[in-house]
Amino acid sequence: MRFLLLFAFLLGNAAAQDYPSKNVRLIAAAAPGGNPDVLARMLAAKLSDAFGKPFVVENVPGAGGVVAAEQVARAAADGHTLMLGDSGAMAINVALNPKLSYNPLKDFTLITALAAVPTVLVTNPSLPATTLNEYVREAKARQLAYGSAGNGSVHHLTMAVFLSRAGIDNMLHVPYKGGTALVAGLLGGEVQAGWSGIPNVTSHIKSGKLRVLCISTARRSPSLPDVPTAVELGFSGFDIATVIGLQAPAGLPREIAARLQAAAARALREPDIAERMANLGMELRENGTEHYARFVREDLERYIGAVKTAGIKNE
Repeated sequence: MRFLLLFAFLLGNAAAQDYPSKNVRLIAAAAPGGNPDVLARMLAAKLSDAFGKPFVVENVPGAGGVVAAEQVARAAADGHTLMLGDSGAMAINVALNPKLSYNPLKDFTLITALAAVPTVLVTNPSLPATTLNEYVREAKARQLAYGSAGNGSVHHLTMAVFLSRAGIDNMLHVPYKGGTALVAGLLGGEVQAGWSGIPNVTSHIKSGKLRVLCISTARRSPSLPDVPTAVELGFSGFDIATVIGLQAPAGLPREIAARLQAAAARALREPDIAERMANLGMELRENGTEHYARFVREDLERYIGAVKTAGIKNE
């Protein structure tokens, strides 16, 4: 038995030293221009330099990351197929559809988290509430409408968690077709509030066309440092963001996973990537395999609860 363990250890070390032996497919679980795609292209350039082999980005959009995840889950676990997927593929869609063909905790090596993309709660200024507590009181006093980027989107589920925590049960949900349409609905007064990605609303906040009440993460964002967190305003433990991570098929040798995690951590701290991430409203969320696996487990539980709270029926 000791001989077999030693042999396996030496074999794993040899594989890690020789890695990569060919081009690496870095699958972005998003269409071109989406956050996973943008981060994948920045990271691919750095990893190509670090490992001396091309890391080639391949866009595989569809079903909120599910199509890409299904591909990667079936690939060889040799490190030559990787994925940049976000909470959509790793938690939200799994919560929405438990019958998916993959389990994020069993069918993937969760190498590391990379970046978090928080949302902010914004309102149309026609609403008299100027603080989060005033908004809660207003929403309890009369029926208000909130928008999202679609039924089951992170914007929808973030609001579902917030309404549950705030004890609000009479709000009308208006799903739009994407984040841009949501912002248009907010600006036009079709809905009074909604959680939105930061880049989509920054200019409107600065111009006064929209009012921002809080951010969804437990830490303030460098992009909007004056905006308080929901935690600061009395919602303890409220910490929701779409997290983009680096994944591989289950069974990736630990030595290869460790090398990829270390290289990604170095890349994310380089000034050009750090600046671009900040401009996109992304926050560094780098950590190792064990921490990321724990996060995905908690994220999945969070969204399963949100789906139940929002009353979304699984088809």
